[in-house]
This record gives sequence, C-alpha cells and structure tokens, in this order.
Amino acid sequence: MPSTTIATIVKMMESLPKSAQERVVEHLREYIEDLRDELRWDGLVKKTQRGLTAAAQRAKKEIAAGHAKPMDYGRL
Repeated sequence: MPSTTIATIVKMMESLPKSAQERVVEHLREYIEDLRDELRWDGLVKKTQRGLTAAAQRAKKEIAAGHAKPMDYGRL
C-alpha cells in the first residue's frame, strides 16, 4: 500500500499532461539513480573510515619521525 506521500505525488502526476508526466518520470529516474550512487558511496566510505583514519595517523607519524620522502610523481 503506497504511503500518503507517494499517493500525493501520483495525484500530482495524474493532473499533468502525458508529455509532462514522461518528463517528470525521466527526471525522477535520474535523481533516484544519483541518490542511489550517493548512498553506495556513503556506505563505502563508512566501511573504510577506520582504515583510512589509521593510515592517515601512520602517515603523520612517519612524517613527524622524518621517515617520509616527498613523492616523485615522475616515477608513477
């Protein structure tokens, strides 16, 4: 059973001409796909946050101890 929000959107869509409905649907598809991408990205960052933080802390310690060298981008 659709929520009241979805029912409201359906009523709004039904009040539009068919061509406008199709345009709205296309915009919604794009928006929803972008939102899914953002949610996937957020999930990946959240999963790796602890490891990224630990790596950054190790790098800071190595720099402070003088063990780090500037990156030679020519060797990449």
